[in-house]
Amino acid sequence: MSAVTQASPASAPRWPWLAPFVAEERVAWIFVAKTVLAMYVTCWLAMLFQLEQPATAMITVSIVMHPQSGMVLAKSFYRALGTLAGSLFGLTLMSLFPQQRELFLLSLSLWVALCAGGATLYRNFAAYGFVLAGYTAAIVTLPAVSNPLAVFDSAVMRVSEVLLGIIVSGVISDVVLPERLRLLLRRSAREHFAHFIDFARGSTGGSIPRREMEQAHMRFVRAAVQLEDLRASVIFEDPEARARSSRMRLLNQRYMAASTSFQSVHHLINRLQRGGHDNVAAALIALYAPIGEALSPEPALQQDPAALAPRLQACEEVLPSLAANLRANLPQNTWLEFDTGANLLRRFASEMRDFTSLEGSLRAGNLSGSVETVHFRRGNDYLGAGVSVLRTFLTMAALSVFWLMSGWPFGSSAMLLATIFSGLFGASAHPMTGIVNTLIGYASGMLAGYVVTFWLLPGGDGFVMLIIATLPFLLIGPYLTTRNTLPGVGAGYTLGYVYILALKNPMVYDPTHFLNDAIAQVVGLGLTAVAFVFVPAVTGSGWQRRRQLVQLRRQVVQAATAPLEGLLYRFESVNRDIFQQVVAYTRPDSDESRSLLAWALSVHECGRAVIELRQDMAHTNLPAAVGLAVGDAVQAIARLYQQPGAEAWQRADAAVDRAIASTTQHLEQARGSCQSTLAHLHLLRSALRDDESAMAPYIQPIAEPIHAS
Repeated sequence: MSAVTQASPASAPRWPWLAPFVAEERVAWIFVAKTVLAMYVTCWLAMLFQLEQPATAMITVSIVMHPQSGMVLAKSFYRALGTLAGSLFGLTLMSLFPQQRELFLLSLSLWVALCAGGATLYRNFAAYGFVLAGYTAAIVTLPAVSNPLAVFDSAVMRVSEVLLGIIVSGVISDVVLPERLRLLLRRSAREHFAHFIDFARGSTGGSIPRREMEQAHMRFVRAAVQLEDLRASVIFEDPEARARSSRMRLLNQRYMAASTSFQSVHHLINRLQRGGHDNVAAALIALYAPIGEALSPEPALQQDPAALAPRLQACEEVLPSLAANLRANLPQNTWLEFDTGANLLRRFASEMRDFTSLEGSLRAGNLSGSVETVHFRRGNDYLGAGVSVLRTFLTMAALSVFWLMSGWPFGSSAMLLATIFSGLFGASAHPMTGIVNTLIGYASGMLAGYVVTFWLLPGGDGFVMLIIATLPFLLIGPYLTTRNTLPGVGAGYTLGYVYILALKNPMVYDPTHFLNDAIAQVVGLGLTAVAFVFVPAVTGSGWQRRRQLVQLRRQVVQAATAPLEGLLYRFESVNRDIFQQVVAYTRPDSDESRSLLAWALSVHECGRAVIELRQDMAHTNLPAAVGLAVGDAVQAIARLYQQPGAEAWQRADAAVDRAIASTTQHLEQARGSCQSTLAHLHLLRSALRDDESAMAPYIQPIAEPIHAS
């Protein structure tokens, strides 16, 4: 046996799964240790300051803690805002209806419902701020409903307890073995940059199959949304990230713009090859070659933006002369197709240069000067939010009526749990699964709380004994939150355990109160599940996906009608946000998924071309007849995407043809203003007649196109 053969078994690890397992467990137990430490420090301080409910401060810790310190600070910020807003509303509500329980509960139910609806319209922890604003109002007012004069003291106590939990969580997360979110953002941003550069470099040799382009589009969309989500959280952690925030948003917008132009270039080359215009496609591929060369420095620099930006700038200077030479070798009747592709390639090179330049300045830490202010806009489903408002209002109203008619002493506990979980699960795609898992964890936590409260705590004295009695069961909840097998169980366990313990100084041991409160909390959580049975969740449903697809198509209508200022940025970001929402709940490789991808690509290409056309109309002196024809074409495209159909397609195709004819007629006397417009119009017509796109079902027999001379 050779030496290599003998050495190979020794070089292989005996248990290859052990190293990843240990690394994962290390991260999990660091998080558990930090969470438990923060909870006990918070409890001790709450008792030291003689706050009424240390459990509220501990629950705050359990909710806001996260492995990354930036996430903790982001959650803490929105929790503080939600708590303050809910407390102020609770005070206002109690001052308006101190003796009218019916009006008070009706108004509270409406407030909680509106907050639950708001939670479905926002992303990340801003949504949680709305949930907090809803159930903080309930926390402040429900215990004082029979004694309105105590509501101010209740509000002060709740705000104090929540803010204490927030402060302790933030300090411990930031000081004790911190895991910086900015490192994740930096690593993700560089990975996405490298992937896009490599993909663009590797595709300069020809066309890309549509299937591969669809998958690339999905990656580009996910990257843009992920980077925005991370940026929105990391600014709470890092002063440097806050200073860079506007540049990071602009970088993401430039990334989206470059990816749209990249896709348009390859769709056009694909269509030319399928249509038998191989000579034009070959010329465009030759024109594409300098971009590939600019993206191909020596291997060590191929993903270095500081090296790529000047090479791309030099490439931009070469493209016009090369395009003129390639155009001269083509038949005259193909010049329009070539000019369209050449215009796209120049735009792509310019956007790549802007993208790499800004990435390079961010890596170098060059923050001098100001940059254009942009925002990542979201595509919200207001009708879906309305369903969440209705469901939450019905839940709260039903509990209110039952409480008023029965005089149930623990009805406030049931309402409070219903308030919390109606908002938390309002935007969930699978709320019943989440509620069941949470209920399992919650009931388990309350059972553990019963054991601790009546078997372990009575025999101890002092804070150290409190820790010894409660710690073994408390460790279970944070650890379960690090497991992905049963989402919601860990959070439910921790909430149930801490809430039912109701730690005070001194402790009160009342088994009857304990059991009644536990029953009320289970009833509140159970009624939330019942509400989702009668008013099902819309997130991820077929009904919502169909509406979101309509909303996606209407982005072309927005491109044709909305004010131009900031329109390109809104268009690029809203498209990706809507697409990401829909694709997250669509089965891969299904007919629905393929249809969605086809529409997304068509919307990107046509919408961007429409915006470019409108910018031509606004910033160049187009002849009046050309401007009128182009305006008619833009509106016809908008009507096609508003209500797709064969007749609408025919009208749009005819309107674009008329605009091309009018622009061609005025080309000689107004070449400077008409040349770019003609290229954009031809791109629109090419996209309309793409038999592999979303337009394929509506395409009708067409006459021969009109060519520019």
